Amino acid sequence: MLSYDALSVLWFILWAVLWIVYFTLDGYTLGVGILFPFLRKNEREEAQLQEVVGPFWNGNEVWLITAGGATFAAFPLVYAEMFSTLYVPLFLILFGLFYRATGLEFMSKGSGRFWKASWTFAFFGGSLAVALLLGVAFANMFYGLAFDRTMNAVTLASLLNPYGILGGLLFVAFAVLSGSLWTAHKVSGPLHDRARSVAGWAWFVVLGLHGLFLSATANRTTILDNYNAYPILYVVPALALLLLLLVRFFYARGRLLWSFLMTSGAIALTTATGFIGMFPRMLISRLDPAASITLYEARASELTLSIMLFVAVIFVPIVIGYQLWAYRLFRAKIRPEEAKGYR
Repeated sequence: MLSYDALSVLWFILWAVLWIVYFTLDGYTLGVGILFPFLRKNEREEAQLQEVVGPFWNGNEVWLITAGGATFAAFPLVYAEMFSTLYVPLFLILFGLFYRATGLEFMSKGSGRFWKASWTFAFFGGSLAVALLLGVAFANMFYGLAFDRTMNAVTLASLLNPYGILGGLLFVAFAVLSGSLWTAHKVSGPLHDRARSVAGWAWFVVLGLHGLFLSATANRTTILDNYNAYPILYVVPALALLLLLLVRFFYARGRLLWSFLMTSGAIALTTATGFIGMFPRMLISRLDPAASITLYEARASELTLSIMLFVAVIFVPIVIGYQLWAYRLFRAKIRPEEAKGYR
């Protein structure tokens, strides 16, 4: 039987893992949305791109819903503070998710030029907004938010600081790299060649932004305090960089699935770097470090955490199993002449 403190730490780990899995899985679908207007040249290629993400995007968003639900139930104080201090970006993210989904759903429901252009832009704009704003929001959680024990000074302008913008740009670049590699792996024909070309230059952008982000993290945040206390933890960002280098190694050898998997691992470990540095804090105050909210202050009751752990043990494997089944079912290459689109 776990103690209350051990159960709380376990839920912090699960909370972080849920967000990490969402960032990793939805990264490539957001990337495909961002690239959609620029990669497709005709209706056949448009149908190919729709099928690249069609069977997977809503399953990936289950992890976002689960992460939000876990935050609400396991750490209600963090949920309340996040949705007040980060109200505007989270509200915009919800709009982005809505327009990303409706754009993909509706663009094939009509043949008019204005109709298709409008929903294509919604798919692109929603994907770009979600990737950028999620990166900005979580970079600011690592950097620290403008609140103390007496006031909340967080505004959209305060979130658009250089570190937050850098985090947003890094996640957009990661999404483009992940999305282009997944597309190149999944399709054949001219679209494959264009997606592969995009992945080639996107890797250099990610590598540059990744280096800047880690450097800024070391110099502008308190994230590395845990790493300096326990140097073994530096293995995590080191592995993230190694996987990023392996992306190019496999790409050069034409092994695009492995290159995509290395990208996914780099996203996961880069995000994990931030969560490890936050522990045991869940919301960091850059105005007054003593006002930061820790998992021990934010946790729900022991009974609640125990019930949630029981539910998670049952249902998380079901979600994982369903997604593995979906990836196996739709593992075939998407050829231009066979693509049916997303309907």
